[in-house]
Amino acid sequence: MPTKSEISQIVLNAKNGAQDEIRRKYLKELSDYTHRDTILYCSAYTTPQASGAPSEALSLVPGDMQGFMSSLNGLSNDNLDIIIHSPGGSSEAVEQIVQYLRSKYHHIRAIVPQNAMSAATMLACACDEIIMGKHSAIGPIDPQITFPMQNGNLFTATAHSILNEFNQAKTEILANPGVAPLWIPKLANWPAGILDICNNTIQLSKDKVKNWLSSYMFAGQPNGANKADAIAKWLGTFSNHLTHGRPISIAEANSQGLVVIPLEGDQDLQEKVLSVFHASIVTFEVTHCVKIIENQNGVGAFITLNRK
Repeated sequence: MPTKSEISQIVLNAKNGAQDEIRRKYLKELSDYTHRDTILYCSAYTTPQASGAPSEALSLVPGDMQGFMSSLNGLSNDNLDIIIHSPGGSSEAVEQIVQYLRSKYHHIRAIVPQNAMSAATMLACACDEIIMGKHSAIGPIDPQITFPMQNGNLFTATAHSILNEFNQAKTEILANPGVAPLWIPKLANWPAGILDICNNTIQLSKDKVKNWLSSYMFAGQPNGANKADAIAKWLGTFSNHLTHGRPISIAEANSQGLVVIPLEGDQDLQEKVLSVFHASIVTFEVTHCVKIIENQNGVGAFITLNRK
């Protein structure tokens, strides 16, 4: 297996556009090895090239649906592998993508070469199996909320943190009304209905993951619904993880009952998956591309930024 540095050197020594040829070659070799349709969904969010890029360019967003539709056009296998490297994004976007993928494929595997966090973890939980390496991570599914402040700036926090802060304010004010002036300026920045939004998005994330796990990963199992419920609550409860971006390893995911297959169990598969991933990261490093959605035939969509 060529290392990332070796792939980078191959690209630099070749003609312009070599990064696409090399990445697609590895992607086709992976699909030929597994005999499954294969989709690469990869974001540049862990690379220096992502610095300054808007979050919507790096995250799972509704517009990604077009990329998946382009990538799946003309494919006819019953089985799909999705290589996912993403910080997460919109749970609503994931829901629409899952509906589309599950309408077309009988069996889906999520392959996580490094990180599939937040909403990307939700996407992985809608698959029949998850394949992870010892270095890979999924993450908590507690949603983040972004809203404009009165000063015009955007504020982002986990829904749990917003609810916890409100409860702290309520407790302190009831115990000592004199502290109310300390809390009022902060709470005044919150938009109307924010508490309902937080509660609803938290519940939606848990409900969707529970339903997907029950319908696919644990389908037909006598205690599948109970397992799905327990895992969804574990992934979606902020106090279990304490930070939204906390990495959950393959060992911890397996200990909670998720069906996670070790990438290292098949050395040929591991080499082919990591070659695709390394070639994708090199693509980000030598171009303005910040997101790739592509099938084994080189068909898909690319998100690029115009930089001077």
